[in-house]
Amino acid sequence: MTTNTEKKIPTWLTLTDEGVTVSLRYPAELNSIKTDKITLRAPTVRDVRTAQATSGNDAEQREMQLFASLAEVSVKDLECLKLLDYQRVQEGYFRLVNEDEL
Repeated sequence: MTTNTEKKIPTWLTLTDEGVTVSLRYPAELNSIKTDKITLRAPTVRDVRTAQATSGNDAEQREMQLFASLAEVSVKDLECLKLLDYQRVQEGYFRLVNEDEL
């Protein structure tokens, strides 16, 4: 008997070598434009270090700063996402930086 341990990519997620695009369940206003998708580019070491430096020891703030930078939107834009959509962004990011095969 074989088991399938591969993680399936959700239909709302598109993963490429350059980044990840997340389809939002609830359209949101990002950079003053109503959209149903958000794209995060692949992070660099500089992105992570900058987010760390600007957030102190606050892990939540560090994540928000990093995601905002990668998506080229403001933290306030991310804060306006519905929780379900923010969780999709989180999952997209972690799929993007995970070394494991999907």
